[in-house]
Amino acid sequence: MTHSFTISPKITNIAWGIMEVEGLERGRDFKLYPGGGRAWDWTETNMHHVPGVQPSDVEELLEKGSTAIVLSRGMQLALQICPETLQKLRDRNIPVYVEETRNAVEIYNRLAEQGETVGGLFHSTC
Repeated sequence: MTHSFTISPKITNIAWGIMEVEGLERGRDFKLYPGGGRAWDWTETNMHHVPGVQPSDVEELLEKGSTAIVLSRGMQLALQICPETLQKLRDRNIPVYVEETRNAVEIYNRLAEQGETVGGLFHSTC
């Protein structure tokens, strides 16, 4: 199976509780990946601020062809990242960036503009 090159959508605006992404409706939290994205519904994996982003939360990003992953920790760094999630990405040799949301958006957009098939999880509040 071959993967065709697909551009990751650009985040055009981020503010408390609101994100705007090219080609998607305005929303609060997003899963973004090469070729698109969608609202990030935490209830799908029973995710909470603590213990935070689980390995299952990043699986869709990998399935969609992400070769780098950006994980936002929220505007006030309240969202944690499980060590198992980071290990899963390291085991697959996937570069991962963990940052406060505004910084995460800057990194994600820069990677996307450079043609990287980047994916990310973005939390626009705490």
